Amino acid sequence: ALDYWIMAVLALLLFLFTFFVKGYGTFINVLFFASFFYGLGIVLLNDYFHRLLLLAAAIGIGYLFQETPVLVFVFGLLIPTLIHVFLFTGLFILHGALRSRSTLGVVSLLVFVGCALSFFLYQPDFTYRASEYAQKALIDSTFVNLNGALLERFNLGPFDRQTVFESGIGLSLMRFIAFAYTYHYLNWFSKIQVIKWHHVPRRQLALVLAIWVASVGLYAYNYFWGLIALYLMSVMHVFMELPLNFRSMGGIATEMRKLARGKAAASVS
Repeated sequence: ALDYWIMAVLALLLFLFTFFVKGYGTFINVLFFASFFYGLGIVLLNDYFHRLLLLAAAIGIGYLFQETPVLVFVFGLLIPTLIHVFLFTGLFILHGALRSRSTLGVVSLLVFVGCALSFFLYQPDFTYRASEYAQKALIDSTFVNLNGALLERFNLGPFDRQTVFESGIGLSLMRFIAFAYTYHYLNWFSKIQVIKWHHVPRRQLALVLAIWVASVGLYAYNYFWGLIALYLMSVMHVFMELPLNFRSMGGIATEMRKLARGKAAASVS
């Protein structure tokens, strides 16, 4: 339980430094970096002393390198966004397919990857311009920085309004990001046996539904205020899920070794 309280404190600090503490913008990269390695420590280390030691070391290292491009791009930008919703979701699907030896699970992973690739391999020949509301929402929330960073990092085009909202590659990126987030959410909603939706009391489900409706309404009214209201819960969700992500990676390695041993034994016999 202490681990998750520590994660909650890190998420709260990140929320405060993002919206209310001015002049320390790059420190959020340190918090993402530290939380990532603390999540790894929860899985690999057995006692709190060594976990806290790892956390302190991660904060120190992150502080020294908080403005380096790799740390900013990977930990400050990708970990809480595309790595969380796309890469970790794909690893979770792969782990489930390997553990259950499910052909259908492998097919679902291939469909998942195929859909993501399709946004870049196929670009329909039509003109489209995002609405003013959509453009304002992405810009005001600074979420558009993800699009811009991907454009610039992979030399796909300049980070300007026309490229992001009107160009072929800009729209491909937008479709991919939208797909990654939507699939991530729907994938978790479909995990009935994992989340135990059917065991949640109706009163709690009604409360969850009411919060969801209010959140959607707030986003529709003012996207930036919706982002602020839900940012803390979003970051806590990312941080709390990190140990599960690392366990999925370990599970994949374990299942791959089992498959390799099985094939080796079959070839010997």
